[in-house]
Amino acid sequence: METIYGQLQGLKSSQLKQLNRLYHQKLPVDAITTSEFAQRLAAISTEINDSLCVYINRRGQVIRVGVGSPRQTQIPAMELPRYGEGRLSGIRCITTQLKGEGPSESSLTAMAIQRLDALVVLNLTGEGFERRGGGATGYVSQSYLAHLIPQTGMDEGEGDGPIATWTVSPPMSLDALSLQDFLELVEGLEAEFQREFIARDVDADHDRALLVGVMTHNLKDEQFEDGLTELARLVDTAGGTVLQTMRQKRPRLHPQTVVGKGKVEEIALTAQTLGSNLIVFDRELSPAQVRNLEVQIGVRVVDRTEVILDIFAQRAQSGAGKLQVELAQLEYMLPRLTGRGQAMSRLGGGIGTRGPGETKLETERRAIQRRIARLQQEVNELQAHRSRMRLRRQHQDVPSVAIVGYTNAGKSTLLNALTNAEIYTADQLFATLDPTTRRLVIPTVLGSTQTIVVTDTVGFIHELPPSLMDAFRATLEEVTEADALLHVVDLSHPAWQSQIRSVMKILGEMPVTPGPALVAFNKIDAVDGDTLAIAKEEFPLAVFICASQRLGLETLRQRLAQLIDYAVAPQ
Repeated sequence: METIYGQLQGLKSSQLKQLNRLYHQKLPVDAITTSEFAQRLAAISTEINDSLCVYINRRGQVIRVGVGSPRQTQIPAMELPRYGEGRLSGIRCITTQLKGEGPSESSLTAMAIQRLDALVVLNLTGEGFERRGGGATGYVSQSYLAHLIPQTGMDEGEGDGPIATWTVSPPMSLDALSLQDFLELVEGLEAEFQREFIARDVDADHDRALLVGVMTHNLKDEQFEDGLTELARLVDTAGGTVLQTMRQKRPRLHPQTVVGKGKVEEIALTAQTLGSNLIVFDRELSPAQVRNLEVQIGVRVVDRTEVILDIFAQRAQSGAGKLQVELAQLEYMLPRLTGRGQAMSRLGGGIGTRGPGETKLETERRAIQRRIARLQQEVNELQAHRSRMRLRRQHQDVPSVAIVGYTNAGKSTLLNALTNAEIYTADQLFATLDPTTRRLVIPTVLGSTQTIVVTDTVGFIHELPPSLMDAFRATLEEVTEADALLHVVDLSHPAWQSQIRSVMKILGEMPVTPGPALVAFNKIDAVDGDTLAIAKEEFPLAVFICASQRLGLETLRQRLAQLIDYAVAPQ
């Protein structure tokens, strides 16, 4: 017996057998349907007194039978063929409709989500029913043919809702529908989709991202929008293109899918319509939530943490940086191994992999745990090495300053300007991952000069993932072990106050309390007078500079001398 999907409550065994026999039907490959097949669907639909959906592939074979509307019986996204943006799914749906006229909005949405070749709606009427041995024969009064059409000339990122484009034929007779050349229709449609796909010039390896933001009651509108703007920057830095941003306000997060059921369907439709191959959520998702969303949407789903990890993996240059990034990635991946497909549940093979019920998933989990243990040992050795270096500097009485701040605040540019270093700088998030230490000569309060060491550190970000905090503890110790901190703030950023709070929160959560800090407001050349006045009022002891233009650096050196004098003085 084949599976019948949808609303099966109350159906008799004889009716289920009639539905099951539909799987043995086969249509001509060039016909959308035949009159005989359509009338048979009408008869069964009338007898069960419900809508009926039959899904047919291009070989004319029935592959799915369901009771209910196209939305209630649609094929899960993960079970649909994935041919790429220039192709349709290769499946059409023929549905009966007991009441109403043409296809409903929900039926057309289901067609778009599944990227069906076509949706055929058979309207049934109560007139002309004939009772035969207690059964009923339905009559197709009229039919409709709907299909998708390409999105020509659509600009990326426009609009806040799903942009589904379809066309629905005027009502036609069953004979007229049966005469339609199905192969000619889908070949013509796919040729148009392919032209549109090529016109977009999409790289197959390029992520086309749909961002999803969820606003709960504890977030202000401004904070929420700042977070989405930052997420878009993160995706751009990781090498993706943001097609559109979707938002939902909820009193609390949905435990299975974060957003509500209707929003999940809207995301799936929008992803299908825009040709998105990546969904990015603005918060950390649990492994179960990722699996649930991917099953329902049919597109890869990642969270904010995974985007940051991807950027770190691209940016790490030194052996130490790569080591710490790999550790963070593995610790993030370990709880997310389940649900990666049937291949993960096959029995492993080879010496050392066999055991009672040992699966490939368990084998891979053990391998990752061993790799994590090895990496943690190497990070500990790195930590010990950095500690010895700091101890050597302390014996030489060389004071140290760690430059901290939000990502892209201009820390590396400032170190280059102060010390003539040649650290890589870019207008990107997390352009620097590996700490760089340089010597700097500053004036002392007594009029002579003094040499200090200044270390550029990895930038902080709002809600820095715990796995990164743990993996980069060797790097972050440069912050806690420094005699003083230079907190660089991008004053030109609209959310500069929020960024200061985020940095201070991360510093406050460190196991060792960092030394005293001097706030340096950077990029003052791009700031208006009102913003400067607010910053001076809130932070009267701060320094105002522009590292790229080398403005205010002499004042900064003098203030650093005062900071060091205070930090190393006996308490």
